[in-house]
Amino acid sequence: MESRRITVLSAGLGVPSSSRLLADQLASSAERQLATAGYAVDIAVVELRDLAVDIANNFVTGYAAPKLAEVIARVEASDGIIAVSPVFSASYSGLFKSFIDVLDPKSLEGKAVLLGATAGTDRHQMVLDFAMRPLFTYLRSRIASTAVFAGPQDWGNNDDGGSPLSTRIDRAASEFIGLLQGAQPQQKPAVLESLPFAQLLAGISGRP
Repeated sequence: MESRRITVLSAGLGVPSSSRLLADQLASSAERQLATAGYAVDIAVVELRDLAVDIANNFVTGYAAPKLAEVIARVEASDGIIAVSPVFSASYSGLFKSFIDVLDPKSLEGKAVLLGATAGTDRHQMVLDFAMRPLFTYLRSRIASTAVFAGPQDWGNNDDGGSPLSTRIDRAASEFIGLLQGAQPQQKPAVLESLPFAQLLAGISGRP
């Protein structure tokens, strides 16, 4: 059975956090749909607020503390990323951007990405297309067409027990799963092997 590794990044600052709630629902839908498609699923949720001090220290020292280094390695080894940020001043949070900045710029290249955002008003929903999507496009990620915004009014159910938010989540997760199916880009380029000079010279001259 093929497997897919997904890392969920939640940049919420509160406890409980609406960003974490949205991240969990996106992850649950993705896991369920991947399992239905016949894949084994390895999902880990990362609360970026727990890494805030390590992220700040990384900027000034250039050194990633063990816990941060573990998360960075997990992101690099993942097939897909679910990224959810609260909205501050019409953009993603500083904590969210700071974590992205400590990653190798090439580490998200080719990865499937599902975007989500939360805010206290619907006026912020365009942050997905005008801030988060351009960021991951710059990083050459493969982004699900549907991103999910959740405002205060989205956390209730309709009279029939359904929820428009749940419908959007399932649709976005389905597109995300489509990116994760089939052959996936290599997670890291192959390490170049350093050959002895004599061997290199023999290869150039054609001598055994």
